[in-house]
Amino acid sequence: MKSSWPDAWRLLRIPFSLFLMPIFWFALSAAPEEVTFWRAAAVFLILHVLVYPASNGYNSYYDRDEGSIGGLKHPPQVTESLYWLVLAFDVLAVVLSAFLSLPFALLVLVYLLVSKAYSYKGIRLKQYPLGSTLVVVIFQGAFTFLMVQVGIGVSENTLWHTTNLLLALVSSLFLCGSYPLTQVYQHQEDARRGDRTLSLLLGINGTFLFAALSLLLATGLLLYTYWLRQEQINSLFFLLCTFPVLAVFTWWVWQVRQSPTAASFENTMRMNKVSSLSMSLAFGLMLAWHFWAG
Repeated sequence: MKSSWPDAWRLLRIPFSLFLMPIFWFALSAAPEEVTFWRAAAVFLILHVLVYPASNGYNSYYDRDEGSIGGLKHPPQVTESLYWLVLAFDVLAVVLSAFLSLPFALLVLVYLLVSKAYSYKGIRLKQYPLGSTLVVVIFQGAFTFLMVQVGIGVSENTLWHTTNLLLALVSSLFLCGSYPLTQVYQHQEDARRGDRTLSLLLGINGTFLFAALSLLLATGLLLYTYWLRQEQINSLFFLLCTFPVLAVFTWWVWQVRQSPTAASFENTMRMNKVSSLSMSLAFGLMLAWHFWAG
């Protein structure tokens, strides 16, 4: 039993949770004048060290993956230790969130419950291609975007402003494009479990086409919203910083067209790393520009 705890920690996949950083930085960059360092740091740690890893661990507990999963090429065997570790992370996340604000704690609790419904065998939203996609796109996108802002204490006027809600929608559209790409190498594993994922439904080529259209729509709406907010400098930061994403995605599509085996774990992780770092850099620069120029 002792040796099962290190494996349980690995299955939380804390480093992999950092791939969701862009939503955090995006939410901050949308309301830079209301950002305070200590609250932002607290929200970051609660989400990326507790909430996301707990969701990862719970998903692994029920999936019992035998093949590669996000962040782990060779996942260890699942034991009961993982379940109790996830539960401890859940409780700690909600309790610490309550110190920031009760609304934030409630949102964190809702997120954790939805993530459980995604994986729990009695509900398992993951087995439904459209339902699972909607859950991930909404809750890891717009819901998390607004949850971060509630956590850092933005005003209600800022939170419910039309352009802020448009940016929240943009975050969901970006997730809509990237989520199926994270499934593209798992078709065999998902089919074995009976999970009909969106990527499995679309096929490999269909997944890349769907992702391209979603990401294009998200980028268009983002640039339009920045124009409405008279933040054209943000558009420039975004386009410059995400050029590597376009390059890697285009190269990956070309490789897959040559051989479907290029839709692999390694290429998926590379795409995740490049897109996460590039978008985090873009939104981080927007924040830095505001504090420097403002």
